[in-house]
This record gives sequence, C-alpha cells and structure tokens, in this order.
Amino acid sequence: MLPIRVLLADDHPVVRAGLASVLSEQSDFELVGEAGDGEGAVALARERRPDVVLMDLRMPRMDGIAAIARITRDLPEVRILALSTYDGDADIRRALEAGARGYLLKDMLLTHLVSAVRAVHAGDRVLPSLLAERLLGHSFEPELTERELEVLALVARGLGNKEIARKISRSSETVKAHLKSIVTKLGVANRTEAVTVALARGLIHLGQ
Repeated sequence: MLPIRVLLADDHPVVRAGLASVLSEQSDFELVGEAGDGEGAVALARERRPDVVLMDLRMPRMDGIAAIARITRDLPEVRILALSTYDGDADIRRALEAGARGYLLKDMLLTHLVSAVRAVHAGDRVLPSLLAERLLGHSFEPELTERELEVLALVARGLGNKEIARKISRSSETVKAHLKSIVTKLGVANRTEAVTVALARGLIHLGQ
C-alpha cells in the first residue's frame, strides 16, 4: 500500500517541525516537502504532486486561501486540509469555498491531525462539530459587501467617518449609510460591537 504523500505549508518553522514530527510517527505517511508561504506551497505542490496539503491560512507572499484556490484549480486531485488559529465562520467558509476539503484549528492538531489527513485522502470532508455548528449558525444571515467590509476594517483601525470617507473616496454620509447597514446585518447596537463581532467571526482581521 502506497503511503499518503503530505506537503506542509506554514510560515512558522516550529509549527512545521511539530507537524512533521507527528506525521513521521505514522508508517503510512510520507512528508514530501515544506513551504513557508503560499507561493512556495503552490510551487512545491506542482513539483511534488502530494496527495494531501496541510495549509495554514495566514502566510506571507500569498495567503492560504489564495494558495488553496490555485492548487485546487491546477491540481484538482490534491486534497487540501486548512489549518488556522481562527475559528470564525467567515474564515471557514472562505477556505471551503476556495477548495479545502477540511478545516482544523491548530489546537486540535494533536488529537485530530492524523485521522483528518487519512479522511481527506479517502475523499471525505473534515469539519469538527464545533466548527460545523458555527458555520451553520450564520448560514442564513445577510453577507456584508466588499465595501462594507472595507469600511469595517477601517473602523477597526480607529478611523473616524471623515477619515474613512477620504480613504474610500466617498462622502461622510455614504460612510454613515454603510455603517448603518453593517450594524443591521450583524444585529448589533453600534460600530464598536460591529467590530467585535466581525473580528470574532473572521470577517475582518486586525492589521488588514
């Protein structure tokens, strides 16, 4: 029986070393490469043709979502398991829509990694019940538009309405209208609560 060929993609060497150690303990796994960013992951996937890619979502040069989409498009036979420290439904949804076959939080790796790799290799989808419930819980809520997400990210950076208006080349009244829509869609009372909820759900991230 041929081993499951696995490629690791994470920008933290310590994380990669830990994952490699776990994989090396399994006789049916073969580590075929390690990448520290999304572009490296795509290049190695094309070169090594792994069966499964373990893909971190937050990496430099090309993030995990873009790398998942690229590999899925170019190498549809490769199964991808997304790894993240974020448990927001928006992060999960983006990874699955890009082509990931599963999603694991990094604090689940010691207990779920081996079985998850085997499952996605077999063609199954992997989404722990806690994450599936979170995803389902927001399935029927109206989505924020790209402009609303941009405005909310600027609010999270501490910008006021006039500053945001200058950033997006719109009027302050337009910004107010976007914020009203955001508050309504997220079911919150004000912009501060909107930022808190958006960060928890992974709709925006600090630093973006």
